[in-house]
Amino acid sequence: YVCSTWGNNHFKTFDGDIYQFPGICEYNFASDCRESYKEFSVHIQRALNSNNHPQIQYILIKIKDVTVYLRPKLAVVDGRIVKTPYYSSGLLIESNDIYTKVYAKLGLILIWNQEDALMVELDSKFNNHTCGLCGDYNGVPIYDEFIKGAESYNSITYGNLQKISKPGDRCEDPDETRALPSCTEHRDECERLLTSPAFADCRLRLNLEMYIQACMQDKCACGGSQDSFCLCSTISEYSRQCSHAGGRPGEWRTQNFC
Repeated sequence: YVCSTWGNNHFKTFDGDIYQFPGICEYNFASDCRESYKEFSVHIQRALNSNNHPQIQYILIKIKDVTVYLRPKLAVVDGRIVKTPYYSSGLLIESNDIYTKVYAKLGLILIWNQEDALMVELDSKFNNHTCGLCGDYNGVPIYDEFIKGAESYNSITYGNLQKISKPGDRCEDPDETRALPSCTEHRDECERLLTSPAFADCRLRLNLEMYIQACMQDKCACGGSQDSFCLCSTISEYSRQCSHAGGRPGEWRTQNFC
């Protein structure tokens, strides 16, 4: 029931596919796509921060007729800046120094760490009714996201299809022909980090291999730099997803790691 994005442009669909998409336009993250009237939509826009790492700049949420605009430490509802916790018909917005959370009575929970990581949990009544970077929520990985009928898409093509066109937009689409490097030289290190004793309770709850692959991509993209974003963002996501799946990750951060 959970779709997420984190770190170095990683996405995990409701159906469990993990892929990378480095776009910096505004995109449909997840929306109700049944008919012309959408019950909800969530759009996001990323940009590179001062350390050249991708970060979510803002999130735009529509719940029925209410528009919520989130930036770090800022919530705007229908054009007015609001204090949190904010409560109005069927909508609750909470925020502290670490997270902003939105609960919508129609069956949506959104959690953002005000930096790179966003998680949306959706009621099963939306099965097979969503579209966007989070996929169609039909319970079948790959199908209808990356394979549609006789056509197949790579993740960049799929991501570009989710762009929200706005007049005067100046953002470039990422190049669909650019294959991602395999990064196998980082496999041992990533495997060691993600199978540490702290994560013993997570092994059977999550698809470990997908997170190892994401970690390998992070190491490649950062060109060997050891800053915390490159090392920690996928491990943090693994820990969050493990907790969300009912697991209890142990204390994996140390004084000199993450």
